[in-house]
Amino acid sequence: MELKRYFIEFSYDGLAFHGWQRQPNALSVQEVIEDGLSKLLKKKIPIIGAGRTDAGVHARQMFAHFNASINEGYLKDLVFLLNNYLPKSINIISLENVKVTAHARFDVIERSYEYYISTVKDPFTNSFHYFLKNVPDINSMNQASKILLNHKDFKCFSKSHTDVKTFLCDIKSASWSRKESQIVFSITSNRFLRNMVRSIVGTLLEIGLKKRPIQDMKLIIESKDRSKAGFSVPAKGLFLTKIIYPSNIFLNNEK
Repeated sequence: MELKRYFIEFSYDGLAFHGWQRQPNALSVQEVIEDGLSKLLKKKIPIIGAGRTDAGVHARQMFAHFNASINEGYLKDLVFLLNNYLPKSINIISLENVKVTAHARFDVIERSYEYYISTVKDPFTNSFHYFLKNVPDINSMNQASKILLNHKDFKCFSKSHTDVKTFLCDIKSASWSRKESQIVFSITSNRFLRNMVRSIVGTLLEIGLKKRPIQDMKLIIESKDRSKAGFSVPAKGLFLTKIIYPSNIFLNNEK
């Protein structure tokens, strides 16, 4: 049977994992999905993800690609079987046949993240929200968020000593919203640096809590110095929410 390329779409609760990427001495999302695919397809199946999420970060939508020979009629059954095999913290959404040249990481057009904050102690959301006692000024944080759209180099928000070729990112949107005790930061970009979203959120919260002025955002970005930016908020409130690809890489063109 002909070897084909597939995109696997899934979501996961990151609390139980040490991030997306396979590691020698810690459980990762990549390892668990690879093991499931390899067992059900009866051969070793390595997968390549759309990106990396750090330990404790969640994903409502994530993709990876792999090569295999699968009967088309078995795809839906394979989704069902995978979900039965995998832990409850991972949900397989779909399996799609794509062009043989399609790449889960390099073909991404946009990625979106959301960060969740709660201003009340809630045992039902504690694992997925950052608890903040004081309510920040949403208007000030939204003004500061707009400054992000005027810049491309975000070295100041990248984890120090990270091996990347460029710190350039094209942020499409960044904004805050509030509904009762829940505060949410939403951001979309073509790419993100390691720890970037959590550093941005921490910096914006310092502005919202009046610990620094709105104008500091521009100065921080221009400094290209991580030590000038704010603290990095906990991973548990961060969700990868959406990944967009060109529709023409999917052979059924439904994405």
